Amino acid sequence: MKITVIGAGYVGLVTGACFSDVGNDVLCIDVDTAKVQGLLRGEVAIHEPGLDEVVARNLRAGRLHFSSDYDRAVAHSDVFFIAVGTPTDEDGSADVRHVENAARDLGQRITRPALLVVKSTVPVGTSDRVRRAVKEELTARGVTITVSVASNPEFLKEGAAVHDFMHPDRIVIGTEDARAVEVLSALYAPFNRNRERLLVLDTRSSELAKYAANAMLATRISFMNELARLSEHLGADIERVRHAIGADPRIGPSFLYAGAGYGGSCFPKDVRALLAMARENVLPARILSAVHDVNEEQKHLIASRLREALGGNLHEKIVAVWGLAFKPNTDDVREASSIVLIRDLVDSGARVRVYDPQAMQTARTALVEQQRRIQYCESASAACEHADALVVVTEWLEFRSPDFGWLAQTLGARVLVDGRNLYDPVRVRAAGLKYYGIGRALV
Repeated sequence: MKITVIGAGYVGLVTGACFSDVGNDVLCIDVDTAKVQGLLRGEVAIHEPGLDEVVARNLRAGRLHFSSDYDRAVAHSDVFFIAVGTPTDEDGSADVRHVENAARDLGQRITRPALLVVKSTVPVGTSDRVRRAVKEELTARGVTITVSVASNPEFLKEGAAVHDFMHPDRIVIGTEDARAVEVLSALYAPFNRNRERLLVLDTRSSELAKYAANAMLATRISFMNELARLSEHLGADIERVRHAIGADPRIGPSFLYAGAGYGGSCFPKDVRALLAMARENVLPARILSAVHDVNEEQKHLIASRLREALGGNLHEKIVAVWGLAFKPNTDDVREASSIVLIRDLVDSGARVRVYDPQAMQTARTALVEQQRRIQYCESASAACEHADALVVVTEWLEFRSPDFGWLAQTLGARVLVDGRNLYDPVRVRAAGLKYYGIGRALV
């Protein structure tokens, strides 16, 4: 099948590459000509495990193409995936202008029946706006063409996006058009062989399902972080609590980790967008508001913990930070707890030595205003040299089993703040370090 993907960002590139990997002829278009030229050379600007190999393989096979030419995109196929960005607006809502503009650009050029699939994460009702935008453009041209519209939200985890696309736990399609269901069912058939994963919903339910999924996961994280604060005051250990409640099959163990707060391009953005939808419809959203507020407070917790551990004053203290990406296996620092922490530290007069396996450059861009107080180090051990304390913010594999004895000798104040509860407090303290976790009683 011939497919056009509009937008060669994170979602669009994964979508186009994976569809081409099962034999489809895919053209990805993007207005960023520099990005397109890089992709034509096989250069993938984002760090996503396995994505560069999939792109390179299908470029060589002639199944994956990149362009900035809209006319070429329209001529290429009759199935169009809109995967452009929906940035957060000032009021927290998702800005869908790029989605609507993409639909209008297609409406100005389409010459035969087509299917438009909204892959971007969009507020409920956006597919209706897309449908109207295309109809208006066709009417302005005096053209009568059947253009179907469907919602097909992505449920990709950063760091595992290629695997998630190739082995989905569900494929959600939102449409009232039988032809759209037929086309998308055929397109997703290679990913749907072992068991039935296809869920056909109405358009608005499909759009809401994406937000609801991310909001539910965010809620579990904020709930555990709130319990972690209580746990500390009660002398309990949130890790033991997590194991106990996660054993209940009605709850399960996933996303029950207390830590430094969630970040990334999805959870914070989608919770805010749901809150904006609730406000627009004059409905209370008390749980969502609490989820957001708890998370924002949690991101400042580590700086407070460090201040307490270092005698109440961070001025001219040197703090090593392991991990800048909001999660492992990505270079994404958007809304990352590390960025909030480092800004808090610099504002308090501290100096910071940082290391991350992948996110050093993206962090440099995000922390340009703090750059004079930050030293970017070539390794985890180098970051700890001359430091008073160490904070672990991202649970990269290489941080899982450090030499605690060496850390105790290296860190001036012997302070280790475990922002992801990776370590056994007893073992860390036995090595001579002062251990501070999240939701773990201070002893």
